[in-house]
Amino acid sequence: MHTLRKNRPLRRIVLASAATVSGMVLLLSLKPHTTPSVAGLGSSPAPYTSSSTSSGTTGSSGSATGTRTLTGDSVQTRYGPVQVRVTLTNGKLTDVTAVTYPQDNPRDQQINSYAIPQLTREALTAQSADIDTVSGATYTSDGYRQSLQSALDSASR
Repeated sequence: MHTLRKNRPLRRIVLASAATVSGMVLLLSLKPHTTPSVAGLGSSPAPYTSSSTSSGTTGSSGSATGTRTLTGDSVQTRYGPVQVRVTLTNGKLTDVTAVTYPQDNPRDQQINSYAIPQLTREALTAQSADIDTVSGATYTSDGYRQSLQSALDSASR
């Protein structure tokens, strides 16, 4: 006799319930994929801080030669402030470091550990703030781009 005969509906219900519970246990026991920590940003980024920092410059004054380090404006995004620091050598963008970015929770950390290095690579390649938005990190990308543009604007003053 077959165990799922139509004249035994209670047996079918019990087996279907057991299969559903087993499937849910297996699904919930999966661990999410973890992304690598933020690396390759030039220097270790400062942790997320809620204090706002004004833009400023260090290094040599107003000339296009030499090395200048400029900090962009802190841009408030939906998930927290984003601020970048750029290094210009002889007028060329040589380093971009994310000083402040959202990392309050694991999801922010996961998104930004992927987005920040990609945005940095794009900025160094483009030599400007005209960079693409990273999919899944729209708010961080917009804040990064605005802060980068303010740092570059302050270099031309």
